[in-house]
Amino acid sequence: MQIYKVGGAVRDRLLGRPVTDIDRVVVGESVEQMQALGYRPVGSDFPVFLHPQTGEEYALARTERKSGRGYGGFTFHASPEVTLEQDLIRRDLTINAMAEDDDGHITDPYNGKKDLEDRILRHVSPAFAEDPLRVLRVARFAARYAGLGFTVAPDTLELMRELSESGELQALTAERSWKEIARALMEDQPQVFIQVLRDCGALKELMPEVDALFGVPQPEAHHPEVDTGVHTLAVLEQAAKHQQPLTVRWACLLHNLGKGLTPPEEWPRHIAHEHRGLKLIKAVNQRFKAPRDCQELALLVGEYHTHGHRALELKASTLLELLQSFDVYRRPQRFEEFIAACEMDARARLGLEAREYPQAAYLRGAAEAARAIAVQPLVQQGYTGQALGEAIKKERLKALKAYKDNAGS
Repeated sequence: MQIYKVGGAVRDRLLGRPVTDIDRVVVGESVEQMQALGYRPVGSDFPVFLHPQTGEEYALARTERKSGRGYGGFTFHASPEVTLEQDLIRRDLTINAMAEDDDGHITDPYNGKKDLEDRILRHVSPAFAEDPLRVLRVARFAARYAGLGFTVAPDTLELMRELSESGELQALTAERSWKEIARALMEDQPQVFIQVLRDCGALKELMPEVDALFGVPQPEAHHPEVDTGVHTLAVLEQAAKHQQPLTVRWACLLHNLGKGLTPPEEWPRHIAHEHRGLKLIKAVNQRFKAPRDCQELALLVGEYHTHGHRALELKASTLLELLQSFDVYRRPQRFEEFIAACEMDARARLGLEAREYPQAAYLRGAAEAARAIAVQPLVQQGYTGQALGEAIKKERLKALKAYKDNAGS
């Protein structure tokens, strides 16, 4: 039995990065032989086995052939005759098509090591264009390794462009797309993911609402970078720089979608873009079946981010409405994430990245003031039902007025 580590485990070791997942390929064995050795089969699409002692995964070397549309449209062939080189050639990028044996010897038939050294993301073979998911994967790798100087090879970008224009991206399931998008947004430079998708035409196919933001101007006084699409990339960059969670990064990506609907004759102003954008945010949320917490925060940030920026100017009654919308009494974390998204938005302005954002502390203080109102004394005064709700609201409004007066003094 010949066993090799393959893919990311080899790539990341050569890059000096931590190796988290180890994929292994077995050459020269059959399904029956693996089972006779005590390996337990777990793969439904192709032969994958669990080691009898360690429980680690081992896959038989295989070839694949395109048989339908989308990520799942492949038939696989695994047998003892399939060579290591045949298994490696079906992989996406040369840097992922290397294998290492137990002695540390590298098998590199497609020059992955040189592309690692040259910081190039290059496809292994023309079969790359058979799997639309690879467009998202390459963009994700570009986001992960951008800090090391990696770029996508021009001929690979051209294949990605052909895939984007072919309609194959529409065959991807929401679940597979979301998995790649979520992973990419959590990389060190998620803005590179969006930029690469745009460069190959995939953004227009997958998220036309985001693609439409590029070329749309904003008032230079508030946004020195002017272009709304460029600003969106910068917001994502700030979110990663400040290590924000996925919910915040997703909201940052979608918060300005309404500006893509502003008639050109109204540029660079975008009156009521917050409300106009909600139907677009809903559409993107549903298209990728984003998790509920991501969906909810994206909609709330889209609707209220301007309130966040204008927090110090808001009337006490408007502040109360904002806090009620976020249910800060039962879900304080969601309001914290809203504040974070607003701050990333404010910092993503050319030359203003380091400017303080006093609205954050002000909004936290307002939430604390409203939460400090005790319900029990009102119950003891005899309030119940709707009357109790009105009494609580009245007391919270009074507390916010006092907070606003003190903050301004």
